[in-house]
Amino acid sequence: MPVVAKADADAGQALIIVGRITGVYGVRGWVRLASFTDPTDNLLAYRPWLIEECGVWRELPIHDVRRQGKGFVARIEGCDDRDEAVRFAGYDLCVPVDRLPQAEEDEYYWFELEGLKVATTDGIELGMVDHLFATGGNDVMVVKDGTRERLLPFIADVVVEVDRSEGLIRVDWDPEL
Repeated sequence: MPVVAKADADAGQALIIVGRITGVYGVRGWVRLASFTDPTDNLLAYRPWLIEECGVWRELPIHDVRRQGKGFVARIEGCDDRDEAVRFAGYDLCVPVDRLPQAEEDEYYWFELEGLKVATTDGIELGMVDHLFATGGNDVMVVKDGTRERLLPFIADVVVEVDRSEGLIRVDWDPEL
């Protein structure tokens, strides 16, 4: 799930972006939603959604939501026309991290890996995980060290160990690549 962790200063909790309001739909106050979850239908399981307006987090009351094409459309409670709905375009839909299902052993949410150091099994530091992205075959870690960017496949043949307590990912990788 492509995500970005945020902090809700009001409640002191970590939040994660699970989707985004991408625009308006029709003239009766509906908005288009893009899901960042995998599978995309999981967006509906992580409700209620929180949005940030002028530095304040609040629950986004949804009256109705349904699938539309590759995404979803929703009607925000009290939002009855296109002009009202357009102000929500671009808002991220967030939920507290603790609302996500517990990852299975040897499974990780991408936001848990971002910022971890990456080192070879020989102890040579390659940098830190900047972000991840999906390809057709596997996920890829983008590892940056300030001068260089490496793309490492996040597969068992490469990733030897993920030690969150140590903040380290050990990889079987040639540091010259």
